[in-house]
Amino acid sequence: MTQQKTLIITVYAPALAGNDGRPLSVIHGMEKALSGLRLEWRLSTGGRPVALPQRDEWLSKNTVDGGFPLMCNGDMGFPVTVSGSERDGLFSPGGHAQFQVHAELPLEKPVIAAATAIFEGMAEGARAFWGRATPDDAAADIAHQTAPTLQGPPSPLRGLPALKLFEDIRSPEIPYYLGWLNYWSEAAAKAIGFPDPARDADLLSRSRRTASGGWVVQLTDAPLDLDNTAHLDALKRTYERFPEIGGRSDLR
Repeated sequence: MTQQKTLIITVYAPALAGNDGRPLSVIHGMEKALSGLRLEWRLSTGGRPVALPQRDEWLSKNTVDGGFPLMCNGDMGFPVTVSGSERDGLFSPGGHAQFQVHAELPLEKPVIAAATAIFEGMAEGARAFWGRATPDDAAADIAHQTAPTLQGPPSPLRGLPALKLFEDIRSPEIPYYLGWLNYWSEAAAKAIGFPDPARDADLLSRSRRTASGGWVVQLTDAPLDLDNTAHLDALKRTYERFPEIGGRSDLR
């Protein structure tokens, strides 16, 4: 059987201050963006969906330790999952903990059509610094950019640039890496110098401003496929345009 391709979305935000309502805002943002989506199940220890009749109350009670448990839509044929966790300050810029939200959705037409809205709903709901949404195949290649690795020097694939470890990035507003869709808060956009109308016309043609003043920036019309030379070139050009991303300006 062919393994189902997925869209992986991750956003990075300031650490939760108790139960400040952001986990529920993330869930509501996703449900509003994708028609028919209801994230009203949790997974049992055996991996089967368990209905949550009082989902909002359950989520409030289970938002602990800086995050929330994995939740899903209960559909094994079209699985959508989301969870939140605290990223320890030891592994975050400036030594400050972050709230990290991770979602996976089938890379199928309904999700592709709604991807920008889903991503924006998550990022704005979390009040994220930045985030990215990328098909799993491309995300695996991009993960090789992080430097250094336990095995030694970085070995990025496909000629992509090496990136610093997350904890070595000097500011939480600076994105660690790029993806197919990129969320840059107003502060993140300022930190990397976006937008410059003279240099970013192509990116701006596929960008939208969010209610909070941030941006959702789409690198390619179709989901990022690094076997597609045009897609790989677009990713490389965007890294070249924004040397701050991944802490590369500090490596020069």
